[in-house]
Amino acid sequence: MASAKATVTGLRSLLRFLYLDGQITVPLGGAVPSATCWQLAALPRAVSPADLARLMDSCDRDSAAGRRDFAILVLLARLGLRAGEVAALDLGDISWRQGEITVHGKGSRRDILPLPVDAGEAMAGWLTGGRPQEAACPAVFVRLRPPHGRLASTSVSYVVRRACARAGVTAAGAHRLRHSAAAGMLAAGGTLAEIGQVLRHAQPGTTAIYAKTDVLALSPLARPWPGGPR
Repeated sequence: MASAKATVTGLRSLLRFLYLDGQITVPLGGAVPSATCWQLAALPRAVSPADLARLMDSCDRDSAAGRRDFAILVLLARLGLRAGEVAALDLGDISWRQGEITVHGKGSRRDILPLPVDAGEAMAGWLTGGRPQEAACPAVFVRLRPPHGRLASTSVSYVVRRACARAGVTAAGAHRLRHSAAAGMLAAGGTLAEIGQVLRHAQPGTTAIYAKTDVLALSPLARPWPGGPR
């Protein structure tokens, strides 16, 4: 849908330019119809559990880079964090005793989420056996080479793409793992309201798109095809 809309917009702009430049004598820009783009029309594309396991296994957890990449992948896939939220994590955002993590989301929003055991272990492995001790930056995830500054959100997304290349999995970004977290919760019996709480959606309608991924639950709603078997 997005590519069709971009193509139509580009074609309309080209025709307007050609008319203003005198290369065509009729303004044809208005003749190009708009591309239909329905809200929530597309299905969220999640990484399958098998491919997700391959991404995790591709991280060399004996190296500092591998520990860091593994911790990032676990946070994206287990908590459904956005790339920017992973990059914004500070050391003070982790409450080890309470088993909680503070997430800095969109619009200066702050949410406290439970820290699953596997996510906590992955972060502890990076902090104790990978993160440079001389790093003065308060960020959880920093660059391995000096200066050890905070990773950018683009670098978090690159961690996912690099893992896909190592694992031989179709290239994906950080947001695909957010979809995977939602799909996993839905498959485990979670409700849309619970998924919306974990993903911290401001509007319930944003979570509604995941209802379309549960094909088995939706199958009773399908109407028989005219002339087909009943």
